[in-house]
Amino acid sequence: MTAELGEVTIAQLQEDMAAGARTAAGIAEGYLAAIEAVDGALCSVIETNPDAAAIAGQLDRERLDGHVRGPLHGIPILLKDNIDTADRMQTTAGSLALLGSRAAGDATVAAALRQAGAVILGKANLSEWANFRSTSSTSGWSARGGQCRNPYDLSRNPGGSSSGSGAAVSAGLAAAALGSETDGSIVNPSGACGIVGIKPTVGLSSRAGVIPISHTQDTVGPMARTVADAAAVLGALTMADARDAATAAKGRTVHGDYRPFLDADGLRGARIGVAREGVSGYHDGTEKVFEDAIRAIRDAGAEVIDPADIPTVGSEEMGASELVIMQTEFKHGVAAYLATRTVVNADLPQPGSLADLVRFNREHAEQELVHFGQERFELALESGPLDGEDYLQALATGRRLAAAEGLDAVLDAYGLDALIAPTGGPAWPLDPQDGDAVHGGSSRCAAVAGYPLVTVPAGFVPPASETGAEIGLPIGLSFMGRAWSEPILIRLAYAFEQISQVRRPLEPRG
Repeated sequence: MTAELGEVTIAQLQEDMAAGARTAAGIAEGYLAAIEAVDGALCSVIETNPDAAAIAGQLDRERLDGHVRGPLHGIPILLKDNIDTADRMQTTAGSLALLGSRAAGDATVAAALRQAGAVILGKANLSEWANFRSTSSTSGWSARGGQCRNPYDLSRNPGGSSSGSGAAVSAGLAAAALGSETDGSIVNPSGACGIVGIKPTVGLSSRAGVIPISHTQDTVGPMARTVADAAAVLGALTMADARDAATAAKGRTVHGDYRPFLDADGLRGARIGVAREGVSGYHDGTEKVFEDAIRAIRDAGAEVIDPADIPTVGSEEMGASELVIMQTEFKHGVAAYLATRTVVNADLPQPGSLADLVRFNREHAEQELVHFGQERFELALESGPLDGEDYLQALATGRRLAAAEGLDAVLDAYGLDALIAPTGGPAWPLDPQDGDAVHGGSSRCAAVAGYPLVTVPAGFVPPASETGAEIGLPIGLSFMGRAWSEPILIRLAYAFEQISQVRRPLEPRG
């Protein structure tokens, strides 16, 4: 990271630009220089935007003319490489199969960031196809971007699938980033990389122009170094979108600005449930961080109900239903998405279906299948139609177990504002042969229900002596709640962040 920009907040950048101490162009150039200096080892950024400096210069001219669009005016933000941009950058989900075509237009969230005055700095590396290609993948690896690494220890995994978004923000290579989540893909790398991640309620942000896995579970959200920064970005993403029916959901409650919910005393009087069964107890160091966080929350004036376990958290039926949902929706969703692509190189293969992608990977196995296979793709090929009995039954079962009999049941039973749980264990060693060795997680119920999560840095676990990570490996704390409860979760997470102040930057190293 750079000492100049590494930990500077969005609010501070705005103050500096307003005072004439910085320009948007200078900020963009500073982050681009940091990427050039650091990212060769980190592999968090697939490509930078060749027009970033020009866009920033135009925003500087707008500021001089007295027009400031809002809190993101002139702020550089990275996008995960599954979010379409209609510019000189590509959108590939990390796959070589999409190099012969381009997005026909901006994803709605990308267009919204532009409208808000953000500078789209580049595309972040990711777990290829958002980690839905293989049952034994290595998170953070893509054929196009290579292996993204954890900035706290380059021998460790950054988590997935929004791997580059998490690693780049943590390393100070952008003010913030967008990630996408189907189940854990924002909160997992945020926790592993020691940053804040907001996984919004499905339907709060549009998925139009985002390479899909599941229209039932996919959502797009911000990843940043502070809750305030993440809240500033989230407010730009809440537009309704005719291209995404989920943004017209009944009961949808959104805000154009989530910063008013930042309350340093926000834990006082809150009722917080401690989820333990099935989501904690898997790692001693993580458990110590969790217990310290619980004490801090209680000391901040919250009423802590411990335990407040999710009744269905260990349901094998919920897990099986989730797989049916994702496999079925991916097969149909990816074909619909591929039909939107514009051919730019007719000499390269132009996939139009999941079967085409499977074929491409087999034909380019030395590049695409060098570390792991495509078992999930092949299973998805065998899935049925969207009106099939198996799929519809899985959809109903998943919603019932995750929401009505899961999160809603425990939140209602104890009258809770939110539940807390460890986001996951410490970053695991990179192992391209055997794949990920994940230490726990708490994202599934919220994923299947479509409910929000906010993860915030909670502490560090001592590393093994050989890792070289001097201050340890980050652990995140997740706040989970009902649909559209982002204001509550942001208030609670911000208050916890203010009393704990545990984020500690570190030069990327191995």
